[in-house]
Amino acid sequence: MTMPPRVAVTEAQIDRVVSRFYTAVRQEPTLGPIFASHVSDWPTHEEKIGRFWRNALLFRRCYDGNPMQIHSAAGNVQADHFPIWLTLFDGILHQELPPDLAQSWSALAHRIGRGLSYGLTPKDLVNDIPRLSLR
Repeated sequence: MTMPPRVAVTEAQIDRVVSRFYTAVRQEPTLGPIFASHVSDWPTHEEKIGRFWRNALLFRRCYDGNPMQIHSAAGNVQADHFPIWLTLFDGILHQELPPDLAQSWSALAHRIGRGLSYGLTPKDLVNDIPRLSLR
């Protein structure tokens, strides 16, 4: 039994959004240098991210990466980069898709971004939380 898509986009729409997004990322002053320090083969990266979105949106079982681990291991990805990423991504979604599809995909991207950014919260912040005294 095949599951219906989470968001009824086509694979061509996914490819177009991913391509346009990474074209924009390369020009974005904050994100561009971060991506450039990790991505040397853009077509391969875009194909991998296309598989990620096919998995997330269409329930295709074609992506087996671990985004949390990858972003955490990068070393220069910070939680405050995700609002920039999401604003740029939302703009592309709204340019490329009908409003209902753009909104649905955006909502999922924001949930994923929120989860990734929580995973990137600096560990030092834990030490700054006041401890309750139980005396």
